[in-house]
Amino acid sequence: MSETVRIALVAEGVTDYEVVRAAVWSMLKGRSFDLRLLQPEGSVAFTGRGDAGPFGGGWKGVYKWCLQAAKRGGGSLRGDPLFIGYDILVLHLDADVASEDPSNQSSGAVPKLAGVLPCAQDCPPPSATTGPLRQVLLSWVGETQTPPQTVLCTPSQSTEAWVMAIFFPHDREMARRGWECHPNPASRLSQQPAGRRFAKRQVDYESRQEGLQAGWPTIATRLSEAQRFRDDFVTAVQNLPVV
Repeated sequence: MSETVRIALVAEGVTDYEVVRAAVWSMLKGRSFDLRLLQPEGSVAFTGRGDAGPFGGGWKGVYKWCLQAAKRGGGSLRGDPLFIGYDILVLHLDADVASEDPSNQSSGAVPKLAGVLPCAQDCPPPSATTGPLRQVLLSWVGETQTPPQTVLCTPSQSTEAWVMAIFFPHDREMARRGWECHPNPASRLSQQPAGRRFAKRQVDYESRQEGLQAGWPTIATRLSEAQRFRDDFVTAVQNLPVV
């Protein structure tokens, strides 16, 4: 294992990258790391052109990337030569994807996922949905168990639940609906008091990196999916071979 931890991230969007970056910074406790956004393509996603590379953004972009990774690996992720250049791969998928029904979409349908999605269950507990969704995600990369050097990140219902818990921990609506069960945490960001509210935009998240980093240890004990991501990531780092 090199002194610098080399991490690849496949995510739904660039704001997710900012949240994961802050979490990784906190969990590595000062150790140097290089976090590269593979999906949506970093070279495209940060240009501000509004596209997200050949696979597009969102969960369908993650799905398409996963299929390509399995193909490169001869049928499964663990054979992907990606791991030659990276120590850890983080696969991100928000739990609200479990409510998607691809067969009912008028455009951009994914027929192969009919009968696999939706897989959402009543919340709480979040794990009733994230458990099946993680198996769906693994199936996209030709796996049944999480392979070595791989960490799944499945915030419930979205990464914005983590953001809300960090910056607006006393939000009554989130508390009433459940921090990990509120169907649209992002909508609460813009409904905060003037002067404190912000939008789900990369520039807003990037400017709040220090706050995200400082708040991560607290939400990693409060929110079950943040805790699972923390535990899995720390274990993955500890299990890296010493070179």
